[in-house]
Amino acid sequence: MRSRYSAYSLNLADYILKTTHPNNPDYTVETSLWKQSILEFSHNTQFLGLKIGEFIDGETVAYVTFDAILDSGSLKEKSRFLKEDGKWLYESGSFD
Repeated sequence: MRSRYSAYSLNLADYILKTTHPNNPDYTVETSLWKQSILEFSHNTQFLGLKIGEFIDGETVAYVTFDAILDSGSLKEKSRFLKEDGKWLYESGSFD
């Protein structure tokens, strides 16, 4: 989770694309518009901090509850990650 937060704050859209699971609703093989959307969000957002709450680590599924502090407010999410080929990929999230 920390690496994806950092990637957003540093405008590293390719990292976000690479660490997103194909089951994610935003996932698409046509990455140009998706990448543009990520970069637009990153360029127009100030990332002020990240607080990790609960972390549940399984063998192939993990959950991370976090609070991302942005200039537009707080984003609270419980993220679901799936492990594929030894790598954790962001699959989905539910917002508080």
